[in-house]
Amino acid sequence: MPPKKSLVSPNVSDFEEIAAIIENTRKKVFRIANHELIDMYWKIGSYVSQKVKSGKWGKSVVEDFAVYIKTRFVGIQGFSQQNIWRMKQFYETYAQKTKLAQLVRELGWTNNLLIMMAAKTDEEREFYLMASIKNSYSKRELERQIDSSLFERMMISKRNNRSFFKRNSGLSALRDSYVLEFLDIPQHHQEKELRKAIIDNLCNFILEFGKDFTLVGEEYKVQVGHSDFSIDLLFFNRELSCLVAVELKTTHFKPEHLGQLEFYLEALDRNVKKKNENPSVGLILCTGKDDEVVKYALSRSLSPALIAAYQTHLPKKEFLENKLRELRELAEAGAGALSDHDPNGK
Repeated sequence: MPPKKSLVSPNVSDFEEIAAIIENTRKKVFRIANHELIDMYWKIGSYVSQKVKSGKWGKSVVEDFAVYIKTRFVGIQGFSQQNIWRMKQFYETYAQKTKLAQLVRELGWTNNLLIMMAAKTDEEREFYLMASIKNSYSKRELERQIDSSLFERMMISKRNNRSFFKRNSGLSALRDSYVLEFLDIPQHHQEKELRKAIIDNLCNFILEFGKDFTLVGEEYKVQVGHSDFSIDLLFFNRELSCLVAVELKTTHFKPEHLGQLEFYLEALDRNVKKKNENPSVGLILCTGKDDEVVKYALSRSLSPALIAAYQTHLPKKEFLENKLRELRELAEAGAGALSDHDPNGK
């Protein structure tokens, strides 16, 4: 009886190399095709924009144009009357913005439309364009980030923690607020319920935190002396090349929480961190915080740690927009006062 044929080819490593070539080529072809598609929409948008501005084209002509394209190119998609108007809007939105005009060619049409329709300023558009390119957001992921007002939350976090980030640049991947509406847990919950919900919804949690985070372990054990301690969640951030300890608190922030986290960071750096990695950073995720208490707690702390509040429902965008506007006005007023005091800003 002949021996059974092995299911694993001895040349499987060769096959994987060829598969990698195919995959890289497919990605390259997709990028080129997408770039050309966006460029085509851009040119059509430019043409329609010029015709409309000159008064030669109007609603009826664009409608006739959409019908003509469908007749001229049987089976072609994406040339409805509505989409043609969007091409015009797309061109007019970015025509005078050189940097943004380059970024839009790195994204698909669907994500470009989401950003163009949702963002209100060039700063917000640039933020979502760059975030989508960096993280390769799908349509669903980008929609979730926009719905959770990621731009406003990120900008508020940066302004609230600007001086602290200068001292601890390793915290630049963290924010001071997170939205965990996908956990679907009751308003009053315990830490173990929160931790379990995060693990059960890890993909969404990573999306909220950033795709450079990978989970190392939950209730991660560290030994100091003859005692064992557990870190609620331990991540590794690839971009920052460091361990990130996350402590979960289902109460408002208390100063003693920071002492516990600092102890864990010291244990990680002494016993877990590899030589080629940067110092570990920590995040306390709590239900709320008094900014003044946080300021006092962190003022003498040398550990790279941040206190962040989480909420289990989507924030109201209007509230965040107003808060961001207030912070900008305060910053502008401060800059104006400094300028009045010394024209050289010294």
